[in-house]
Amino acid sequence: MHTMEALFQRLSRSTFRQRFHLGSKEWQYCQDKGPDIIDSHAADFVAKRLAPADPANDGKQTPMRGHPVFIAQHATATCCRQCLEKWHGIPRHHALSSEQQHYIVTVIHHWLVNDLSRKK
Repeated sequence: MHTMEALFQRLSRSTFRQRFHLGSKEWQYCQDKGPDIIDSHAADFVAKRLAPADPANDGKQTPMRGHPVFIAQHATATCCRQCLEKWHGIPRHHALSSEQQHYIVTVIHHWLVNDLSRKK
């Protein structure tokens, strides 16, 4: 796994990843729920949609909108196992460890904090 700074430096060079930002509804949702609730949602999504060795509908399991975490997952390449392998060095076809799941939630949290602060 990479350092957070190096990861976000690489992500910043991706035109696709840079187009994702929270809309006003997602921004307000984050404000209303707070970081602990949002992180628990992220942990739940990661556990259910990414943690299995071969998740159902891999590559299509993360919607492009509807929740701030989904947007953050696309922005941080934590949306599917192929992206996790390419961008984060987490191999496919192996269940994610609790440490890897925590790392993914931390990456999502970091992106959300950055995007929320950009809109103040």
